[in-house]
Amino acid sequence: MKDPLRIAIADDESEIRDFLQEVLPRLGHQVVVVASNGRELVDKCLATRPNLVLCDIKMPTLDGFEAAAAVNAVVPTPFILISAYHSTEQMERLADHLIMGYLVKPITEVDIKTAMAVAMFRFEHHQALTQEVNNLRQALEDRKVIEKAKGIVMKRLHVDEEDAFRRLRKMASNQNRKLIEIGRQIIASEEIFHHLDSA
Repeated sequence: MKDPLRIAIADDESEIRDFLQEVLPRLGHQVVVVASNGRELVDKCLATRPNLVLCDIKMPTLDGFEAAAAVNAVVPTPFILISAYHSTEQMERLADHLIMGYLVKPITEVDIKTAMAVAMFRFEHHQALTQEVNNLRQALEDRKVIEKAKGIVMKRLHVDEEDAFRRLRKMASNQNRKLIEIGRQIIASEEIFHHLDSA
C-alpha cells in the first residue's frame, strides 16, 4: 500500500485493541477510531470516515457484520473481520457489506499486513466495478432520453430519424451543451405543450 491509511479498530478485548494500536502505526498507518463495541464503532466511523476498519465479529450492541452493514449503508468502507474461531456460518456471511478480509485469532503483524493489502486491493476493484456498472446504467438512461427526444423532433418537424438526430447534435454543439441536456429540455417542452393542449 502506497499511502498511509486512516484505520478504525474495534474489539471488546483491550489486549487486542492495544495490539492493533501498536502494530498499525508500525506498518505506517494511523489509528483514527478505537471502539469496544459495535455501536460505538459505527458512530465513530460515520464521524471520521476511515479508509479501513478492523473489528472483532463478536462484540456487544452490534456484531462485526451488523456494524459493517450500518457503516456501508452510509459510506462504502472496507472491513476486515477478526474472529476467535472459524465457522461455516461466518464464511457464508463474508460476501455481504464489503467484508474484504477475515482473520482468526491469534493474529500476527504479518497476518494484518497481508490481510490489509488484500482487502484494499479487493475494495478498489469492487469500487471500480461499481462505478463501471453505474456508468453503464447512466448511459442506458441517457440513451432512452435522447431516443425519446429524437422521436419528438421527428414528429414535430416531420423529419426522419437521421435528420432528427443531426438537429439534436447541432443544437447541442451550438449551445455548447451535452446532448442529454438538450434531450431533457425537449422532453420538458413537449410536456408543457401536452398540458397546454389538454388545458
